[in-house]
Amino acid sequence: MNPMATVWLFALCAGILAGCGAARPSKYYQLTVLGDMTPVADPNPYPVTLLLGSLTSSHLYREDRIVYSSSGQNMGTYEYQRWVAPPTEMLDEVLFRELRASGRYRVVNSMRSNARGDYLLHGRLYDFKEVSGNLLMARVAVELELKDTKTGATVWTHYYAHDEPVSGKDVSAVVAALDRNVQRLAGELKAGLEQFFSTHPVSSAAQ
Repeated sequence: MNPMATVWLFALCAGILAGCGAARPSKYYQLTVLGDMTPVADPNPYPVTLLLGSLTSSHLYREDRIVYSSSGQNMGTYEYQRWVAPPTEMLDEVLFRELRASGRYRVVNSMRSNARGDYLLHGRLYDFKEVSGNLLMARVAVELELKDTKTGATVWTHYYAHDEPVSGKDVSAVVAALDRNVQRLAGELKAGLEQFFSTHPVSSAAQ
């Protein structure tokens, strides 16, 4: 047999055998999101309509792979460990549901709804990853700002950055730590906005 033909035959057989092997299954993870968005009864909600814009970020956090980093600037992604949706989209949903369920605002809408609002909350996601070192951490860093839609002025900003300890060595433990970190972020956002509106009263007639 022609030597070249033998090489091609071997390569074809190897490819067929590899294709017959069982593919490694992917695992998918998600953040904890409030299941019930029925607002808490509040006799005196702030008379404002909040609009939540989508978080911007680098392409890494607009894809579904879980990101890890080590010393220096090295970063990578897990091939078979993934989110059910990109981190930016999951965070949008967590914050939206948290604010709507609080009942502290007349209306809370998403920018995707084509609704109009008095204030626009938007921001940028900088970090959402596993960080390895002496201790394994789950890092979340987000910058948020509230804009008055009538004047275009930024009236409130909040920078959140926190490393949550990971109580384990597998990816599921990292996901659990990132989830705790996000719930902490949601709590800080809710408290920060309530403090702003309590110290900057808005007249119902002005809306």
